[in-house]
Amino acid sequence: MLRKSSDHQTVPLSVLLKRELASERIERPEISHGQASQSKKGEDFTFIKTECQRVLGDGVATYSVFALFDGHNGSAAALYSKENLLNSVLSAIPPDLNSEEWITALPRALVAGFVKTDKDFQERAQTSGTTVTFVILEGWILTAASVGDSRGILQSAEGTLHYLSADHRLDSNEEERDRITACGGEVGRLNTGGGTEIGPLRCWPGGLCLSRSIGDMDVGEFIVPVPYVKQVKLSSRGGRLIISSDGVWDALPAEVAFECCRGMPAEAAASQIVKEAVQVKGLRDDTTCIVVDITPPEKPELPKPPPRKPGKGVFKGIFRKKASESTSQRGKEELPESNGVEDLFEAGSASLTERLETKYPVSNMFKMFICAICQVEIKPGEGISIQAGKKNPRKLRPWEGPFLCPNCQRKKEAMEGNYRSPGAGRCNESE
Repeated sequence: MLRKSSDHQTVPLSVLLKRELASERIERPEISHGQASQSKKGEDFTFIKTECQRVLGDGVATYSVFALFDGHNGSAAALYSKENLLNSVLSAIPPDLNSEEWITALPRALVAGFVKTDKDFQERAQTSGTTVTFVILEGWILTAASVGDSRGILQSAEGTLHYLSADHRLDSNEEERDRITACGGEVGRLNTGGGTEIGPLRCWPGGLCLSRSIGDMDVGEFIVPVPYVKQVKLSSRGGRLIISSDGVWDALPAEVAFECCRGMPAEAAASQIVKEAVQVKGLRDDTTCIVVDITPPEKPELPKPPPRKPGKGVFKGIFRKKASESTSQRGKEELPESNGVEDLFEAGSASLTERLETKYPVSNMFKMFICAICQVEIKPGEGISIQAGKKNPRKLRPWEGPFLCPNCQRKKEAMEGNYRSPGAGRCNESE
């Protein structure tokens, strides 16, 4: 069972950045990656883009993206998400933010980007769906968003495992089962007749065994694209990240996956994990793995100073502080350094109201007359507050948001069980 947010406390990002600056530990990590796959249905896709550049309010910065899409009922949703999800996320981030503001805005932008990608894909009237595990790495800060049952797991250099995704399988997530039934869906196993039930728990109509995905327009809007999001900061020693589809995690516990490739470079590690998974269960499903190593930058050795001539500098040495004294003084001036991964943000609610109304440290970070999801312009008075329809709405001022356009408001209502899309009905088994 994955760790819940109540099991830990998050650390403010500003505190960590100030500590970095104070200790002069601002070098960016070295990143190496590899991927491997064995295909059964041809519905797994990966997206890797390193050294992405963006212009900030305080200069130019780089970041990397690693993502895995495990499609079902066809590959259309996985391919569409691979091609469009990053742009949807970036479009939801205001321009001219500094580094701290940009990182702070990522969790909400990821929620908006996932929902926009799902909404745009469903307008194509295609019935496939996909899980997504999507990771943005900037410096030592890693932000992960996920729907479905693919997983991203980080092992710090200190040896601790950190789960960056949530499992949205109905079999293992009671909260999601309760949410779906509250929205008008049914949860049960496949009935073969005579009262005999087989297989995993599924959502009806549709028969999907996942509670969250992108796509799946014909299985009910309560199968939502709202991702679980987790943001962490690694220590300067780094760590190894494994992103894999369920073809790996159904066969290997996380500890075994990391142990079987210990000491291998990223490319060889990904191949070894896939090989181990297939040996355990056979090639029953597409089996895909991405391995990302985050390591401290290599520093060139400084040239050794030439040997000093005897007697030179004797008088200077008389007035110089002892080495033990100067080292001790430096230690008092430095702030304490982190010994491992520190949590910055974690949220998993399926409610758009909860996920988009998050307060941010920067005023006017998100534009007032832009839809918080699809980014279309909204004329004054036409936007619908994300608070609309709450049972106990707080007292709102007319200009408070975030706001949704009418189309995105209907999407929100459908995901909450308050609006049924016309024509939604049962479909063949999925996933």
